[in-house]
Amino acid sequence: MKKIEAIIKPFKMDDVREALAAVNITGMTVSEVRGFGRQKGHTELYRGAEYMVDFLPKVKLEIVVADDDVQRCIDAIIETAQTGKIGDGKIFVTDIERVIRIRTSEEGPSAI
Repeated sequence: MKKIEAIIKPFKMDDVREALAAVNITGMTVSEVRGFGRQKGHTELYRGAEYMVDFLPKVKLEIVVADDDVQRCIDAIIETAQTGKIGDGKIFVTDIERVIRIRTSEEGPSAI
């Protein structure tokens, strides 16, 4: 099993969710996060004063899938989240040793 974490632009969230549902990925955790990479933030104007906004709003998706579903998941995220502009985000894939469903104590892929 793998955990896919994707940091994307907030306005792409609905499109990504629909694309993942189309490839039969239904469970995910979504968090509103803030951060920056090469984008380095931007300046804004407030009451005539200019100030730097270092941390930009992003959405973080966390999805745990079977090894066979990883590439379909990544492809769906890239196809829908990509705008071709700086700040499109990142995808991180890590190994998951063990998954346990609390309600039934099921373990492994059936607990996803």
